[in-house]
Amino acid sequence: MIRQTLLAATAVAALALPATAAELIHKTSPHSVPETIDRLTAAVEAAGATVFARVDHAEGATKADMELRPTELLIFGNPKLGTPPMQDAQTAGLDLPMRVLAYADAEGVVHVTYHDPATLAETHGLPSDAPYLEKITGALDKLTSKAIAED
Repeated sequence: MIRQTLLAATAVAALALPATAAELIHKTSPHSVPETIDRLTAAVEAAGATVFARVDHAEGATKADMELRPTELLIFGNPKLGTPPMQDAQTAGLDLPMRVLAYADAEGVVHVTYHDPATLAETHGLPSDAPYLEKITGALDKLTSKAIAED
């Protein structure tokens, strides 16, 4: 009985955990955080997508008399890619448009991170083999790769 109770408690605890690192895509950038986000913005716009917002978290921290290493978020999307998942499950709108975070770690290395689009299927009950997930995955990879390219 104790073993069953422990197993049940472990299962409940596992379900309560936040998204794992495996559900995030990580890349590093040779550019500063602002330049990385500038380059991502240019790639997004060149691809015909829309930038909805750019959030400078470090600036926000400064306004609150706090410190934060450079950290910026870009929110962008393309209705041709984002609408089909929302047609299948409108709750996908919680995770769309896409978001990419660039931040500098304690050593000054700039990271580019975003949610693996496959998590949309799990979170919102979308078909895991939906063609739009593959397209979104490819688009995010292509856009972030352009942002971090050495040129």
